[in-house]
Amino acid sequence: MPHDRLQQQLLAELGKLDAEGRRKARESAIGAVIAARAGRGPRFLLEGEGETQFLRMNSNNYLGLSLRRELIAAEDDQVQRFGTGPGAVRFISGTWVPHLKLERSLAAFHRREAAILFSSAYGAMMGLLPQLITAETAIISDELNHSCIINAIRLARPGLRAIYRHLDLAELEARLTEAAKTCRRAIIVTDGVFSMRGDHAPLAKIEALARQYDSAFPENLFVVVDDSHGVAAFGATGRGTEEQEGARADILVGTLGKGFGVNGGYVVAGRAIIDYLREISPFYVYSNPIAPGEAATAARAVAMVDSSLGQDLLRHLRAMAARFRAGLTALGLETIAGEHPIVPLMLRDSQRTAALVRHLRQSGILATGLNYPVVPHGDEEIRFQICADHTPADIDEALEALRNFDFRA
Repeated sequence: MPHDRLQQQLLAELGKLDAEGRRKARESAIGAVIAARAGRGPRFLLEGEGETQFLRMNSNNYLGLSLRRELIAAEDDQVQRFGTGPGAVRFISGTWVPHLKLERSLAAFHRREAAILFSSAYGAMMGLLPQLITAETAIISDELNHSCIINAIRLARPGLRAIYRHLDLAELEARLTEAAKTCRRAIIVTDGVFSMRGDHAPLAKIEALARQYDSAFPENLFVVVDDSHGVAAFGATGRGTEEQEGARADILVGTLGKGFGVNGGYVVAGRAIIDYLREISPFYVYSNPIAPGEAATAARAVAMVDSSLGQDLLRHLRAMAARFRAGLTALGLETIAGEHPIVPLMLRDSQRTAALVRHLRQSGILATGLNYPVVPHGDEEIRFQICADHTPADIDEALEALRNFDFRA
């Protein structure tokens, strides 16, 4: 059947994105990895770029674990033992011993009663929030929360949907006061580390507010945190925003695909919540899990983070992030203070952002520019992401490329 009218409509929508400067650039395809050597971290070859070696500063592989030989060897071994895929959704026949061991490892790492795996952290949040939201629930969300939280709320039908200004606890409290008038249950949901800025939620203060207002809701008030960019990247032992803040969420969502360097997402919480999700969350019940080999490798990665090697990697990561932030400041450039390895360069202009991304690429450096609507108007930036396999020479190379760009143009 012809679909020319639909095709023309879609092309018009793409043209509108082009005209507004909101269309994403063509995706770069990594074709090969050049191992670290001579004081330099790994470099990457891209399809269509010949033998040019690129320094990657737009990766979530915060501890560099996805390229560590011991994890690669572990996954090779586990694939030989368990095959390449799970073979079914878990309640039919797709649960393997590595899935159970990984869930126990994650629960222990986060000091929770239980954990549940999902195919991704995005799927975890989508599979979590709508199942906890009723027509008498208030859901209260930070305005800069990740897309997975925004879309999970859209999928639900809460009695009250409220947004508070980024990190504005006074406005959060006002929203709680409003919600207590009509709702039986309330959920505060926030990113732990905000993926566009590298700042983090004041979780201890949010937790205190939740305790203060809990009695106003017959079915409780609880705090949900997506700390996908925090876990295995932030905090003294890699336990993320909770550790950094000395606080604890009621429900924590995390990923295996960033700091842990493998694949998949998870939720940790009390056992009743986890058991409930296993029964009714469609993103768990009707979706294949990660492969058993991935699960076994992820458990190895969790143990690695929770070891002396993991502590060494985290210390080096903090040092490299501090070196880069200090370098930006020395160049007179605007960034956001913090310790997280997301280091934004605030440009506040879409054209300048695009021009600098091109300049960096020509200098052999991969970095991602973020423009509206990914970030609000006036917050245009380049998000640099520091990893533990970056070296001082890598950081200095990126700073030198920035030094050679004319920011006045």
